[in-house]
Amino acid sequence: KDKLERSMPRVDELPFEAERRCMVTLHRSTEDLHAFVKGAPERIIEGCVDRLTERGREAIDDGVLREADELASRGYRVLGLACRLEFPDHDEAKAQLDGSWTFLGFVGLIDPPRPGVMDAIRECKSAGISPVMITGDHPVTAVAIASELGFPCSSSQSLTGRELAALSEEELEDRVEGIHVYARVDPEQKIRIVKALQAKGHFVAMTGDGVNDAPALKAATIGVAMGQRGTEVAREAAEVVLLDDSFETIVAAVRDGRRIYDDIRKFIRYTMTSNSGEIWVLVLAPLFGLPLPLLPLHILWINLVTDGLPGLALSAEPAERGVMRRKPRPPQESIFSQAMVLHIFLVGLLIGGLTLATQAWAWQQGREEWQTMVFTVLVVSQLFHCLAIRSEYDSIFGIGFASNPSLLFALTVTIAAQLAVIYVPVFAVIFRTVPLSAAQLGACFAIGSIVFVTVEAEKWVRRRRRA
Repeated sequence: KDKLERSMPRVDELPFEAERRCMVTLHRSTEDLHAFVKGAPERIIEGCVDRLTERGREAIDDGVLREADELASRGYRVLGLACRLEFPDHDEAKAQLDGSWTFLGFVGLIDPPRPGVMDAIRECKSAGISPVMITGDHPVTAVAIASELGFPCSSSQSLTGRELAALSEEELEDRVEGIHVYARVDPEQKIRIVKALQAKGHFVAMTGDGVNDAPALKAATIGVAMGQRGTEVAREAAEVVLLDDSFETIVAAVRDGRRIYDDIRKFIRYTMTSNSGEIWVLVLAPLFGLPLPLLPLHILWINLVTDGLPGLALSAEPAERGVMRRKPRPPQESIFSQAMVLHIFLVGLLIGGLTLATQAWAWQQGREEWQTMVFTVLVVSQLFHCLAIRSEYDSIFGIGFASNPSLLFALTVTIAAQLAVIYVPVFAVIFRTVPLSAAQLGACFAIGSIVFVTVEAEKWVRRRRRA
């Protein structure tokens, strides 16, 4: 190669373009310019037609292109090679390329899928994500690789760029959801595919690395550019840059995104239900002729400590089992779904009811500890509720108590702090609490555990309905 570059230095080139489907380089020898061409096999053959006799064309059709198809069917990316050796000057070289090449041969390049891509595609399908393969490769190559990766790629589920160009926008929208493999696609056609999927209500994530991919990356709902081999133009046009260029990382990000969304819902469910319980207690107690159940300092303590620490620990909850086996949520669905609002209302009412029942019983008994018991029941009920909502469907006994160490630590610290408020004299004076006997403290925990049992029963019913 070094010797050839010295004897025939490159003086110009025509870079690859989707319309031309080939790349041409011009080299100067001692007397003339020489053109060397590489590109799609069928495009190279088209450029050789002026040099072929009728018999030569038949040989090309019957033999050479069949050889290219055979390589493509084995998953090779096939390049055609050609040349022209007798240009007297530079301008003529650029003006008289097409139709005058001498066919040289084919090169087959194997680009096998990375290990793990097949599993990632399978996981996408189970999660309700429809992977689509779009490539500029030969249709036979595309189908061979798609079959290896598990894509549906029958004739009705694959499309070439030429076939795509013949479809109107309405026809493409009618077919786009059933097409999983696109071959010999131009950059402009990628935008058509993206817009057709969006017109059917899909959220489209588009991956790309080249300059020509930038418009499609921009048009997609989420453009994902390659960080290692991607061009600067592609990275600027995308919303996400994939640092390791790995498709598995995209799937891992979806899995982690679902976990984060679930944890946000759990945090909201926990804090809103806790606040709902407090509101019921403060509103209903005077209506039932009971004294004010909590002091302002008690409410502040609950909001800062009881709600704060366990609520933050819920953000470290691992992904639920089957998180990638459920369909995507409807895009128009609010985070406050009907089921969540009903849970906040009913469980909050349950916490308020248990707390008020404790207050009514202790106050009518004339016990001086009644307010401390109300305070403790409200705190313990919320902690049991936090433990029960770690999963939206699975029982805590199925996912394990120790699967989120951060939450166990937060619950332990919160209980220890609550006991300190009751039994440490300095804190008891500040919070105006009275030490509880072991029986009273046990009764507070037993009453609070009713919330845990109720939420576990609710999840059992939901599991039965889903099954």
